[in-house]
Amino acid sequence: YESVRFANGRILNPGFDGYRVPRFLDLPRIETVLLDRRDLPSVGAGETPILAIAPAIANAVFHATGRRLRAMPLAPDGMVAL
Repeated sequence: YESVRFANGRILNPGFDGYRVPRFLDLPRIETVLLDRRDLPSVGAGETPILAIAPAIANAVFHATGRRLRAMPLAPDGMVAL
């Protein structure tokens, strides 16, 4: 996915033709719930929920394996290296 891959000090995917960009079909199903809270001011909330996803997945991997993933993206090949 969104990473630069190296082997023997050389970049393996230097162009966008080999760059795997996640698509909508790669995402899990998401349930959206809208709350009508007229007692609260209208504010943006689009980016806030995304901040906890990567740390939550990294912590789940740590709890399952005892090893910390410290590089993004949290891709399957990075987990194999554990």
